[in-house]
Amino acid sequence: MRMKKSGYNTKVSKLLKNKKILVSGGAGSIGSALIKKLLEYPVNQVRVLDIDEHALFRLKHAVKDSRLRMLLGSILDKDRIQMAGNNADIIIHTAAIKNIEISEYNPIETIDTNIHGTVNMIKMAMQNKVKLFINLSTDKAVDSSTLYGTTKQLTERLTSWAGVHNEKTKFANIRFGNVMNSRGNVFEIWDEELKKKKPLSITHPLVERYFFQIEEATDFILKCLPLVTTGEIFVPKMKSYKIKDLAKKYSKKYKIIGLRQGEKIKEELITQRERKSAVEKKDMWIINSYINKQ
Repeated sequence: MRMKKSGYNTKVSKLLKNKKILVSGGAGSIGSALIKKLLEYPVNQVRVLDIDEHALFRLKHAVKDSRLRMLLGSILDKDRIQMAGNNADIIIHTAAIKNIEISEYNPIETIDTNIHGTVNMIKMAMQNKVKLFINLSTDKAVDSSTLYGTTKQLTERLTSWAGVHNEKTKFANIRFGNVMNSRGNVFEIWDEELKKKKPLSITHPLVERYFFQIEEATDFILKCLPLVTTGEIFVPKMKSYKIKDLAKKYSKKYKIIGLRQGEKIKEELITQRERKSAVEKKDMWIINSYINKQ
């Protein structure tokens, strides 16, 4: 899925003009790419909050811009995020424990970071009367079968709830599939295996996953910003690929290692129930919040 910039560039530029933006987990793969994209617009300031000191160091030296602020800290530290979000206009929340295997073996830490950390960010956004809050989610949240997916499903519900019940801040979710050139994905594993002249690891010959490029991911995030109203979930129409077919483009040699705990043969971007009530656009679905305001 490729989007033409001309269709949304003006609206995004107007929305971002002179704004102070906080990106949690901003030194990660998607966060770093997003930071660079945001700085192409007339923003006032971009704050990067991350617990990875070395990643912040790398980003600082890769991006030379006086509007960039590097903030070392955890989303579990309420005082730290309160300082980070002071006078912010927009928050894009990407911080999370994402690896399926690591999250399964570290459930308490995963729940703390992904759920309690998101609650902290939502409360901070409300207290600081931030104009816009975006929670980055995943297709693993759809009919979740892993701890990671379950935690992200809950962050979607929390963010949608906030969008319905808060009048000062607009809240919404963006639900992705996999991003090809992000850290920790299957391509990174294959690159290492190729270097060692080993067969490529495939969990199951029938496994399919949704993929797009990191630039498509950042473009989609920006495109959604002016569309937020009340706790929506924005879902891009992504292409699904068979992992086995992708592996064959790298090497003729591969090995089947078996599905990981909770891993599905095929992920879904949107449920049938969501699809029935969603607003369908050319390149996305917009799922309106089904949480009632009381």
